[in-house]
Amino acid sequence: MTPPRITVALSVHNNAAYLAEALDSILAQSFGDFELVIVNDGSSDASPAIIDAYAARDARIRAVHRRNSGLIASLNHILELARGEYVARMDGDDVALPERFARQVAFLDAHPDHGVVGTRVLRITETGEPKRGAAIDHPLSAESVTAALESGPLLCHPSVMMRRDLLRAVGGYRPAYRHCEDYDLWLRLAERTRMANLPDRLLLYRYSGTQVSNRHVLVQHYGAAVARQVRIERLAGRPDPSDGWQELPPIEALDAAFGRDGVARAVRSEVVTGILFDPPSLAGAGLPVIVAHLADTHGHPAGRVPGLWRAVARLARTGRPLAAVRLARALARDRIRR
Repeated sequence: MTPPRITVALSVHNNAAYLAEALDSILAQSFGDFELVIVNDGSSDASPAIIDAYAARDARIRAVHRRNSGLIASLNHILELARGEYVARMDGDDVALPERFARQVAFLDAHPDHGVVGTRVLRITETGEPKRGAAIDHPLSAESVTAALESGPLLCHPSVMMRRDLLRAVGGYRPAYRHCEDYDLWLRLAERTRMANLPDRLLLYRYSGTQVSNRHVLVQHYGAAVARQVRIERLAGRPDPSDGWQELPPIEALDAAFGRDGVARAVRSEVVTGILFDPPSLAGAGLPVIVAHLADTHGHPAGRVPGLWRAVARLARTGRPLAAVRLARALARDRIRR
């Protein structure tokens, strides 16, 4: 049997409210030479029944039901099963517009030096209406994607299509980079291939306050900062210290893990910068990171992340007065020590 051109990689965990719309959008693609591999990652809602109903009526769908293991394990399992030359990512609450696959396949066929192509997207609300500031303008050319490697955003993960063999060659997704597994992947792929985005807005990206990107801001910034330090090691010709890690070490252990000084200090600075506008992180596990950052930069104000006092006001405005007081006290103690 001739393998399909595309394997669509879809991991589902409790997406019942939106799953039928997502599946309909895949099955309505103008480019139909694909297999859709769906991993039901331990859903407790109606998602398994929806998946089985669609699989029963379309032979292109391959359904896998397993206990909850997380997105990374699910995507790596799909990568093992994939028969397509290209792997197209999709999430169970998003909507692919009809020409998405056709335009991405045409681009990759015409650009053999590119291993990844995403699309620009439009954000929608939980109920499907355009979200304020709906357009997300990811960089288009390979050069502009490379220029944005350190700052992002690079690519919208559920919009990308990738060469399967290249994805396997870099080891797929790595479990240590939970909640920022895509960014770690982009950094590794950038060392082997060119990546770009189509200017067309070919995905409706559903935005909700409960999605992973909003619930794990601190973890995401920590993982991304570590991934950037790991990239420094690779580019310097040194081994990747995170190869084989199942989870990231605590910040204070990073210098030992990397075998050089300054890694923990650099990562703390990046994390503090990243959480300044996220009151839940500031009020929770982010405060000890800020305190450690103040100690890191004691006597070296040039290395201090600006805006920490404004973060105190931000906490107070968002109904977190106790957290505001704790951060203010930490900043005041640091000022006295100086």
